[in-house]
Amino acid sequence: MKRSAFIFLLLAICSGLSAQWMPDKKNGTFVNPLMWGDWPDPDVIRVDDKFYFISTSMHYVPGCPIAVSKDLVNWEMAGYAVPRYEEDPRYDMKGGDMYLNGSWAATIRHHKDSFYVGFCTPGKDGKNGNFSICTAKDIQGPWSRTIFPEYLYDPGLFFDDDGKVYVAHGQTTLYITALNSDARSVKTPRRQIYNNRAYPYLEGSHLYKVNGKYYILGSTGGTKGRQICLRADNIYGPYESKVVINDDHTYPGNGLHQGGMVQLKNGSWWFIIMQDRGPIGRVPNLEPVTWEDGWPMPGRNGKGVDVETKPDVGGTFPVKIPATSDEFNNHVLGLQWQWNHNPDDSSWSLTERPGYLRLHATKAAKLPEARNTLTQRVEGPFSEGTVELNIDKMKEGDVAGFGVFQFPYAYIAVQQQNGKRSIVMVNNDSTIAVTPFKKNTVWIRASVYEKDFTAAFSYSVDGKRFVPFGNRLKMGLGLDWTANRFALFNFSSHENGGYVDFNWFRRESEKQR
Repeated sequence: MKRSAFIFLLLAICSGLSAQWMPDKKNGTFVNPLMWGDWPDPDVIRVDDKFYFISTSMHYVPGCPIAVSKDLVNWEMAGYAVPRYEEDPRYDMKGGDMYLNGSWAATIRHHKDSFYVGFCTPGKDGKNGNFSICTAKDIQGPWSRTIFPEYLYDPGLFFDDDGKVYVAHGQTTLYITALNSDARSVKTPRRQIYNNRAYPYLEGSHLYKVNGKYYILGSTGGTKGRQICLRADNIYGPYESKVVINDDHTYPGNGLHQGGMVQLKNGSWWFIIMQDRGPIGRVPNLEPVTWEDGWPMPGRNGKGVDVETKPDVGGTFPVKIPATSDEFNNHVLGLQWQWNHNPDDSSWSLTERPGYLRLHATKAAKLPEARNTLTQRVEGPFSEGTVELNIDKMKEGDVAGFGVFQFPYAYIAVQQQNGKRSIVMVNNDSTIAVTPFKKNTVWIRASVYEKDFTAAFSYSVDGKRFVPFGNRLKMGLGLDWTANRFALFNFSSHENGGYVDFNWFRRESEKQR
């Protein structure tokens, strides 16, 4: 372990402070949200003593992030169902880009010793959308993906007691499509099962069978959201409906909506349901489920819980949260990271200089066009990321740095032009501040505030004293349905750029520094 990494870890342990949101209160209770970051369209299953949570990640690669837990409260990353997207060269940023494509509304199930992940990919520029099923024996993979010609929007995969396989899908008008027994092709074309104009944009369907009845849980109303439950004696209906939760008290204007339900070994049920929290993302909450007259009712007395007794899973387990900080000491990239598109694997390395992430510059005019941009989630209520960056091998035209990525985006970077290097602060393509720079190492920090959805930027020449630089980014959602992210990058206006080495990325709380 690097000496600096050891000191950082020791300080964090001794202070008892976490740089991240932690739902486990260490007294038998938890607090919502479950994860205060962008984990949208959640679905959840239990396999023996473990729970698996899957989320949407759209264009980010690898796709379909999967987390694992033993108690539904403490989670860590397990892997991804999609290592990269091979079906369109634009995922390699050849001939365009695929922002907002990739995986939408993932669904996860386990059947006969195999994991199944399904998701839809919308069409773009005249190309039809499609539906995918990924399968694996182990949650960590390897995964095999089958792309269907059919487009099944917001799919909910379901294996019935008799071995038949179905997908509930659609928006406002809902359908059931029957799959073949291996779940890799359509057996029977879609059949309409529900259309109620009182529930506009009814979507995010997840299908269950409880005590012989079929239940479809979905959301209506988009961002404002409320959760709807449909139930029937036959999978094709007729379905009756009920609003099972309509609550926005924790984030006025944006209700709890869309997610997955899971049964514990003791027979109780729990629901992971999301809530839109603006540029921070769609944030999951964990809710107990009470059955009332045969309807699953999340929360307590019609409201989502703020603090609740942890689920009774038959044991107590250590506090865990998904990893964020990274010393880049391993030969494989940490599971907290996703590229903005398929990476060019010849242009990055963790082994060329052990203990560092090396990014070779790829040609691009500006950050959204840069292929090897490495990202991870920002979080609320406050999150701060810092990198140490070695730049002595930069070349003419290179721009390397760290910032917050979405549309708009902002960053601090070192730029080499006309044989000279400068530190620049760029806010959505506008250069806000420039200062000459003659050293070989720089520290860059981005501080994200959920309260007013802004990000501030600073840099240091010694790793100790940070100087605010440029202006604040007013975070937005120009890329719909994806949140803002921390981003490491190196791009160039020239074909043959140089390279930079990131020594580490660290998350710190305000009180740790």
